[in-house]
Amino acid sequence: MMRRMRRVALVGLLGFAATLAADNLQGLRGPTPLNQESKAPRMATVENSDVKRGRAYTSQPPTIPHAIDRYELTRNVNFCMYCHSRVRNQEFGAPMVSATHYMDRDYEFLAEISPRRYFCTQCHVVQTDAKPPVDNRFVDVYDLVEEEQRQTDPPAPAAKEKRE
Repeated sequence: MMRRMRRVALVGLLGFAATLAADNLQGLRGPTPLNQESKAPRMATVENSDVKRGRAYTSQPPTIPHAIDRYELTRNVNFCMYCHSRVRNQEFGAPMVSATHYMDRDYEFLAEISPRRYFCTQCHVVQTDAKPPVDNRFVDVYDLVEEEQRQTDPPAPAAKEKRE
């Protein structure tokens, strides 16, 4: 009997906790009920600063620091390569694509960009001012190592001022 009462109390407590949690949850729709159409969010503005960004992790493909909305990228035309190819990159001051983009599956070098690396936006993306739908708590591994070293290493003694 006592075990059953505890079980009922636990189920009731969990149900109450779930109700409280559900009141605080908002999906990507925001507060709009499911049976209503929510207002479309503002279109994000593409950053067009042409400034090279850092990377969050090793081997991260670099992001595209300029707008590409009018670039043709089809199986017959790759407008990105107009500036980023080995032949023209210095003329335009654009970074040349990695040598790996000129390798086939057997790591043999090709004269032209590899077909498997031809569609740049498979890996490289433009950046916008869009607000992320969820928090990003990513911490770079180097920051983690630095923080761990700060916690384990004693701080250096402060230099004493010279008095004359």
